[in-house]
Amino acid sequence: MPLESFGRTVQSAIYRAGAFGHRPEVPTDATQLEAAARKVMSKRGFAYVAGSAGSEASARANVAAFDRWQVVPRMLVDTTERDTSVELFGRRHDSPLLIAPVGVLSMADDGADLAVARGAREQRVTQIISTQASVPMEDVARELGGSGHWYQLYWSSDDDLVESLVSRAEACGSEALVVTLDTAYLGWRPRDLDLGHLPFARGEGIAQYTSDPVFQRLVRERVARAAGGPAAARPRPTPAAVATLLSMSRNHPGDTRRNLGAPEPRAAVETFLDVFSRPSLTWADLPRLRSLTSLPIVLKGILHPDDARRAVDAGVDGVYVSNHGGRQVDRSVAALDALPGVVEAVRGAGSSAPVIFDSGIRCGADIFVAIALGASAVGIGRPHVYGLALAGAAGVSEVLRNLRAELDLLLALTGCTSLADLTPDRLVRRPAVDSPAP
Repeated sequence: MPLESFGRTVQSAIYRAGAFGHRPEVPTDATQLEAAARKVMSKRGFAYVAGSAGSEASARANVAAFDRWQVVPRMLVDTTERDTSVELFGRRHDSPLLIAPVGVLSMADDGADLAVARGAREQRVTQIISTQASVPMEDVARELGGSGHWYQLYWSSDDDLVESLVSRAEACGSEALVVTLDTAYLGWRPRDLDLGHLPFARGEGIAQYTSDPVFQRLVRERVARAAGGPAAARPRPTPAAVATLLSMSRNHPGDTRRNLGAPEPRAAVETFLDVFSRPSLTWADLPRLRSLTSLPIVLKGILHPDDARRAVDAGVDGVYVSNHGGRQVDRSVAALDALPGVVEAVRGAGSSAPVIFDSGIRCGADIFVAIALGASAVGIGRPHVYGLALAGAAGVSEVLRNLRAELDLLLALTGCTSLADLTPDRLVRRPAVDSPAP
């Protein structure tokens, strides 16, 4: 399919199908997409994906930040041919879309990360595999079939485990390492708290760990210590406790029946909770990571220009502007509001390092605005998970396809022929609305 006709081709296919009574399985409108996903997801699953920190002000601010910008179309430009591609770390991508790392995808669909990989491969969009995936990274890489992926790293408190995860990411063909900096602790997330639900405590979303030889060693050592100590008192079982044990057993490698009577599944959960993050992580630790890998290193969670400058000075290969979709810090600055300052800091430091962006992207116009404000590429977070919940791999593909098509048409309708045309002068600030008199 010629790139210049992508948007129109997708649009025409939807209308032609509609003429025969077939409507899209996945809504093309972001609000309807979320509403449809809510109907099919479990209460716990939807709360985990849709929820944010505290009052959820940061998540609302992420979306509202886009409303402060308006696109200024230009006329009488030949837009017959358009190019939405971008080069990142030596590879040309068909679009500026990346699949942002989202954990515990099994709560949206049993296919989880493998289904996302199939959708990503179909739309030629690079998947950033999460450390909190429901499927080991090697299996996801095989499903992608060499179409390209990055690996997102949560920096564990165990050095050997960090080294092992990085080594595995290299071995399975990751093209970049994305280090998430904003999750030294989990944010205060009322939707999950009110349900008393932490998926990792049920053995969900820890497949990267349970498949890792270093983590397996840590689990064996914990089991051995417990066997040599005093017998722990067994609390009276409750239906919830039984359900948790069953979840641990199903999600742990091996036979579920055997796991039900084995100590390893519970020990794996306890070990994960011990080693998940390193709150003591500082800039002084970055050289250690650099010594472990030759992959491009991207720092995710940068919101302040000074941190961006420091990242460039530290020699990182990319900066990722994100407030974790509002999931970590309540009343955080909106990621889009932080983007121009970070871009200016990176470029002002003389760096051409890509500036990736996520948090709040819901439609093609959002992508347009983020690129115009200096983003090199954008991560798609919740929308692809909602597509996964609605229609598995096909749903992921459809969400990505729709975003690509909408961006392509928006380029054509605004007099742009490539992403290079998306500069700040394509935007104006929305006029402030006066508040009514008290």
